[in-house]
Amino acid sequence: MKRNIYADFSYLLTLAASFGGVLVLGALVAPVVFHADSLPVNILIDKYNAGIVMAEIFHRYSYWLYFVAFFVLIYEVIQYKTAKRDAVIMASSSLVVFAALMFSVVYAPKILSMQALGHEATLSDTFLHIHLAAEIDFKLLAISLAVLFIRRLMLLKID
Repeated sequence: MKRNIYADFSYLLTLAASFGGVLVLGALVAPVVFHADSLPVNILIDKYNAGIVMAEIFHRYSYWLYFVAFFVLIYEVIQYKTAKRDAVIMASSSLVVFAALMFSVVYAPKILSMQALGHEATLSDTFLHIHLAAEIDFKLLAISLAVLFIRRLMLLKID
């Protein structure tokens, strides 16, 4: 079967862009939003309102994650049928789909709904545990995206 280099390139580009998005949101955007008081300009925003801003950013990123989960699933099923897979790819692609959907379907909506209940709801143990689980899920997503990208790049051969 002839290899479609455009599909492979699109897939690798999607994985790389998604990994970059996770890194930018987690390592750059979140610290700036939650520590806006340390910026050289006068921006006063409390943790609750910073959380609302970040939740909306993550909610919008969830739409991209739906696409990524769908694209990874379709691409990897096709690759599976053509016997272009291994255990690392199967594990990392499953983790990408799982982590992306857990974040988009479970964590982001749950955090938004709890924030809608008010400031007191965000101080509860339930909210803190959901938030911690979302952070762990986001880190798992980053690692699995990186592993899948690197492994697919290693297996890429021009036929």
